[in-house]
Amino acid sequence: MRNLLRQLEGGDRRSIRGVADVVDQVIADPVLFAVVFDGMRDADPLVRMRCADAVEKITAAHPEYLAPYKKRVMRLVAVAEQKEVRWHLAQLLSRFEFDAPERRQVVEMLTEYLTDTSRIVKTFAMQALADIAAQDSDLRAPIIERLGKLSRTGSPAMKSRGRKLLARLKQPQSGPTTGLIGRRARSR
Repeated sequence: MRNLLRQLEGGDRRSIRGVADVVDQVIADPVLFAVVFDGMRDADPLVRMRCADAVEKITAAHPEYLAPYKKRVMRLVAVAEQKEVRWHLAQLLSRFEFDAPERRQVVEMLTEYLTDTSRIVKTFAMQALADIAAQDSDLRAPIIERLGKLSRTGSPAMKSRGRKLLARLKQPQSGPTTGLIGRRARSR
């Protein structure tokens, strides 16, 4: 199984070396998903980031693969420090349905992500917060307020994404803003 992760070694952070091949292998043999998921905690930061990228891409096509990993994703969100892993984890959060206490916990974690130095992490955290706001009317107003502030003060990407998210959230009876994904993982 380590051979699967070896395909993701080497190069630099600008490279997605081996990710497409690993994605294809996991889709052909879903048992390998666990190996790639666990790779997000690998000692090698390049392997970690490429595993996070692969997990995000795999679950975009097969969100059901992610369903048994909800608690593990939440634990990773809480401890991950590498920006390339964090932005993919923020994307993964949008693939779950959470109960009310879990949503509040996830909002706290994503709020912490909004303080990250990476604008990409912040932008994906904004998207995930909007997805949660679409599911929970109690959290909707405070999230809209937070997104409004970020849309005025953030990076150009954050401002652009924020305007789009706010427009969707302010529509009456708007459904989930699944943004980049469109389907959710059903947790067991």
